[in-house]
Amino acid sequence: MPLVLHNTSTNQLYTCMLVNHYGLAYYGVKFWNEWEEAETGAPEFLASQSVDEPSQWQLMEIQENEMKICNVKLRNSAQWQLYWSLETRKPEVRKLEI
Repeated sequence: MPLVLHNTSTNQLYTCMLVNHYGLAYYGVKFWNEWEEAETGAPEFLASQSVDEPSQWQLMEIQENEMKICNVKLRNSAQWQLYWSLETRKPEVRKLEI
């Protein structure tokens, strides 16, 4: 199951530009496939993104189909932020206020 970055204070999932296995860029949920890879990669990734308060971002396991739904809801656009309901296990998108 994919591991994603979940903000424990806001319930936001970390999203950014990614590249799929076909080499195509898309805007989606940052994820890792293995715990070991995620535990070493997440702190390095958050540091590279200059994230404020990286301690608020924790790894969370979600099912692959849940992650796919999250990516669809983002509409391949950085104008959306993604939040995860721990109760319903469903994503909610909110338009980024500029």
